[in-house]
Amino acid sequence: MNIYAHLIAQQLNLAEQGVENTIDLLDMGCTIPFIARYRKERTGNLNEVQIAQISESYDKLKEIAKRKDTIVKTISEQGKLTDELKKRIEECWDSNTLEDLYLPFKPKRRTRAQVAREQGLEPLATLLLLQREQQPLMAAGRFVKGDVKDAESAIKGAQDIIAEMVSEDERSRNLLRSFYRKNAVISSKVVKAKADSEEAAKFSDYFDFSEPLRRCSSHRMLAMRRGQNEGILRVSITTDDEACIERLTRNYVRGRGACCDLVEEAVADGYKRLLQPSIETEFAALSKEKADEEAIQVFTENLRQLLLAAPLGQKRVMGIDPGFRTGCKVVCLDAQGNLLHHEAIFPHPPVNHRMQAKLHVEQMIEDYAIEAIAIGNGTASRETTRFVKDLDTKHSVQTFVVSEDGASVYSASKTAREEFPDEDVTVRGAVSIGRRLMDPLAELVKIDPKSIGVGQYQHDVDQAKLKKSLDLTVESCVNAVGVDLNTASQHLLTYVSGLGPTLARNIVEYRKENGAFTSRAQLKKVPRLGPAAYEQCAGFLRIPGAKNPLDNSAVHPESYGIVAQMAKDCGCTVEDLISDKQKRSGIDIRRYVSDTIGIPTLTDIMKELEKPGRDPRQQIEEFEFDPNVTSIDDLVEGMILPGIITNITNFGVFVDIGVHQDGLVHISQLADKFVKDPNDVVHLHQHVMVKVKEIDFRRNRISLTMKGL
Repeated sequence: MNIYAHLIAQQLNLAEQGVENTIDLLDMGCTIPFIARYRKERTGNLNEVQIAQISESYDKLKEIAKRKDTIVKTISEQGKLTDELKKRIEECWDSNTLEDLYLPFKPKRRTRAQVAREQGLEPLATLLLLQREQQPLMAAGRFVKGDVKDAESAIKGAQDIIAEMVSEDERSRNLLRSFYRKNAVISSKVVKAKADSEEAAKFSDYFDFSEPLRRCSSHRMLAMRRGQNEGILRVSITTDDEACIERLTRNYVRGRGACCDLVEEAVADGYKRLLQPSIETEFAALSKEKADEEAIQVFTENLRQLLLAAPLGQKRVMGIDPGFRTGCKVVCLDAQGNLLHHEAIFPHPPVNHRMQAKLHVEQMIEDYAIEAIAIGNGTASRETTRFVKDLDTKHSVQTFVVSEDGASVYSASKTAREEFPDEDVTVRGAVSIGRRLMDPLAELVKIDPKSIGVGQYQHDVDQAKLKKSLDLTVESCVNAVGVDLNTASQHLLTYVSGLGPTLARNIVEYRKENGAFTSRAQLKKVPRLGPAAYEQCAGFLRIPGAKNPLDNSAVHPESYGIVAQMAKDCGCTVEDLISDKQKRSGIDIRRYVSDTIGIPTLTDIMKELEKPGRDPRQQIEEFEFDPNVTSIDDLVEGMILPGIITNITNFGVFVDIGVHQDGLVHISQLADKFVKDPNDVVHLHQHVMVKVKEIDFRRNRISLTMKGL
């Protein structure tokens, strides 16, 4: 059995065979969405989250294995590798323990202990550690030679060796780790010279802050670290030094006497000078890593909800990027999101051409058969929404306010320049707003997730880990929804299982040259799209109106034969099977179980036949802010207002109530019951009712509650 599978199965509490099969599939180049969707029999029905955890653990174990090889080689070259040490290294899969084993042999710059060893003082250190010598100073006299001028110098050198031995001893380090885990305290103090500065105000909660490290939440940890990086705060992790020294002393000092006193001094020196700084650094890194993981988890969950937000669908949309002085940029898009027309209107002060703007917009709605209007939620959003609501249109037009976070990033990007080389950034931004209403997922994949505005300290966390996690989330969402092969942009296709930038570009080029795809099988004609890539991507690509209706479903081409057999056994066509519920209800899926296809896959096939190509996302809803509240000055404690959840953190949620400053519903105010995770009770872009709890006009902060509503 694979050692990696064994360790991961124990760590994640999963069946070992399923883990081993998952590792085999990952090694074969299969993607996580593909394994989760189409290889359920092999994994034991593991979901995407579990497969991602296996993949992450597998990568970590492979890194540890590489590190072990390096360590064994280094110690072996020193001629110090014993059979026992080699066995311990080979059996070790904990990175901290591994580094502890390596520490005494790790090449390091010349230390005080190393100098003492070169002076021949190691035997004296051993003598002191035995603690039997009645007159250590006299014994030290035997080592006075060369650079060692007197017995006191010899004793000092021997103590340096003992101090280093204590700091590198595995037991000492584990003892101190255990103490830190239970008792370490994280503290932050303001740098006095910066206390009154404007940039320090946002860190005022941490000017004189202290709490047990094990209780420090992710957002507080990252806030303090940001304050430290900006030179506003000094952050430290400390513990009871005397208690630590006392515990270490017990391990090294036996009885009383002159030798015991010298060893006790060396232990205290080893703790203060070497061991304590090392363990503090280790815990600072571990606590930062833990905070990063929590923050990344919050970000990825928010991103998932944002990407899977309800789409309006393929309708003719008007996108409006609102503004005062520079006017509102208006674009008209067809049902595929293509730009038909754009112009600027000036319905607001200082220009105030309201009537002219009204006539222009009404004419555009008529000329381009606009079915819905998307208005960006930035400056002048409320005023523009009211302006649109007053329009006199010949047919009903829905109005939606759309988040414009990241729209400016997209409009200045290479992607936007390639799409609209002849248009300026304002037009591109308005197009992005309109397209976000039609299909948030298809538009948001073009923007760096960090720019979308749903993170928590996203710029402070490990950027490599964040990118990997966000990319996996985007890939998961794209494949969960499925992609229209004939309308998808190159960017969207990039995230489809098994594709990537090169194959996505090749698909788009093939589409331009040969027209729309009429079957999934045509994908095999795309340059460089071989059998392996086809297997990975085919089930996630949809072709509406294809000759074979299964090409517009999540049924994988490898299972088409089974569906054809089902139809044959029912005496009908595949089309009949999809349209006739009664025929489907008569199918006993157990008859179609084989060595490669089991009940999980057959169950998925039956669900797809019921609603082929269904979109898992919810239906979009219209929303309207309270028309009487437009700025923070209009708020009064106790007011009950409609709002939209714009961001979810592990300490609460931020809600847009239409005053250009989101309010915070603390986690304790989310419901009339205890809430451990805000995602258990709310979701991103949810329409909620909130009550104004408190207003801090000085810091521009609004506290809200959802209790009792």
